[in-house]
Amino acid sequence: MEKLMELMDQELSRAFEKAGYDPSFGKVTVSNRPDLCEFQCNGAMAGAKAYKKAPFMIAEEVVAMLGDNAVFSKAEVVKPGFINLNVKGDYLAGHLNKMAEDKKFGVNETKEPKTIIIDYGGPNVAKPLHVGHLRSAIIGESIKRIGRYVGHKVIGDVHLGDWGLQMGLIITELKHRQPELVYFDDSFEGEYPKEAPFTISELEEIYPSASVRSKEDEEYRNEALEATHLLQMGKRGYKALWQHILNVSVADLKKNYENLNVSFDLWKSEADAQPYIPDMVEYMKEKGYAYEDSGALVVDVKEESDTKEIPPCMILKSDGASLYTTTDLATIVERMKLFDPDEILYVVDKRQELHFIQVFRCARKTGLVKEDTKLSFLGFGTMNGKDGKPFKTREGGVMRLENLIADINEEMYKKIVDNRSVRDKDAGETAKIVALSAIKYGDLSNQATKDYIFDVDRFTSFEGNTGPYILYTIVRIKSILNRYVQEGGSLEKGRLLSPVNDSEKSLMLLLSRFGATVENAFEEKAPHKICAYIYEVSNAFNSFYHETKILSEEDQGQKESFIQLLELTKNVLETSIDMLGFSAPERM
Repeated sequence: MEKLMELMDQELSRAFEKAGYDPSFGKVTVSNRPDLCEFQCNGAMAGAKAYKKAPFMIAEEVVAMLGDNAVFSKAEVVKPGFINLNVKGDYLAGHLNKMAEDKKFGVNETKEPKTIIIDYGGPNVAKPLHVGHLRSAIIGESIKRIGRYVGHKVIGDVHLGDWGLQMGLIITELKHRQPELVYFDDSFEGEYPKEAPFTISELEEIYPSASVRSKEDEEYRNEALEATHLLQMGKRGYKALWQHILNVSVADLKKNYENLNVSFDLWKSEADAQPYIPDMVEYMKEKGYAYEDSGALVVDVKEESDTKEIPPCMILKSDGASLYTTTDLATIVERMKLFDPDEILYVVDKRQELHFIQVFRCARKTGLVKEDTKLSFLGFGTMNGKDGKPFKTREGGVMRLENLIADINEEMYKKIVDNRSVRDKDAGETAKIVALSAIKYGDLSNQATKDYIFDVDRFTSFEGNTGPYILYTIVRIKSILNRYVQEGGSLEKGRLLSPVNDSEKSLMLLLSRFGATVENAFEEKAPHKICAYIYEVSNAFNSFYHETKILSEEDQGQKESFIQLLELTKNVLETSIDMLGFSAPERM
């Protein structure tokens, strides 16, 4: 479906061409002075240089060519040569009727669907999710959903950390606490137990204990390093314990991600990349990419254009152990082999930028990816408390994600009960839905690359640029539509008519921008653009609602038109929040 802006561009381009000028000057933009006009064309200003002619004269000739056209109700020239435009109400209504019938409301699916892998999890097993994991999950999930909506095949991968020293520390601590476990008996040849010898709560206590002890006890740390090495060499009992750790952790992680309405297609981990490492290392040596430096194996990745020092990418440490770079490179090898993606996007803390510069350059230089495979890094800023420092608990520790969600659920529950807008038995479930909107919209409404302040009071407010305000608008629309049906009306009847007032036209114009907004948000990997858009739509709808008698309108055709406008507004808002990763309740 062609967009309103594209149709206006075509109209202006024809007028420029008829007037004897290059049609490429006929670009229309949204007016930056809505008090004067809805759209504007500045092509005459650019044309003045090319044709050595006053822009005002060019603009007058172009406007004369527009004549009595079907699109514009106003086309006037303003000095020094701007063309101010207003669109005809009936033309706008006709465009929105087509948009309402379109299965994606004016979003055009890409003609060239790509396979895109998004790496947006990155939690370590045996550790609880904390607020530091929030942004990756929320931003990655939204980009995945937007990408799918515009027609790409998007694969989300959690990419668990499960293969480093933390595994050795847990195994060592377990051995000290329960040396009688069969996993530590080298003579045992039978089947290992199906049940893990620990719960998730015990596991989450074991790891920090082991970590603290390893910093104070060198012998203990060496034991953990040896356990890590034995695990990676395939020691049978340790691999069985590792599998228990993974199973118990993943079950808990899935529950926590589910509470965030975040899901992954792949639950791959660092361990999955291990089989690819030996051949990859051998290939890099054979081809002369990798060389030894102080015992370590490295690949040079600096480029002449670098303005700052980019160190070599280390592939193996001097003791032969692999690193994060090794695992990330081997994961790229695995992804290319299994999925042959057109793009791999990493949604990661921006402080890891240097690491990914090294990994991407190394992958490109050594030919681990095809020339046209895109490797992208979306580095997000930190989520800070009101003091401007990384978000902490009252005691100063790192807050568990489930505790943050519980706190916001409780805050929303209080507000909903105080408001008495939902029956007590429904209040808890409604509070969870609204709380999720507060968390996700509070994060996504900020540009991903920037730090932001996590302000519980502001994010849970029903007023202003917040998730609850967007949901409140959707619920208000649903309520009017439900009343219309209860009074005998049909949502299937009627078509949008020309707007009756300025607030209705403003809403209609905003709705016409839905397709362009979604496509641009995906192109720029910018969910905040969808947030900004639906905030504008919500404000425009609420202005229209307060100025217009909808259900008491006596003209049946006009009432049906209003209802169709409400239905389209609801569909645009609900589709948008689904792309952001949350939903609206029936009542609030």
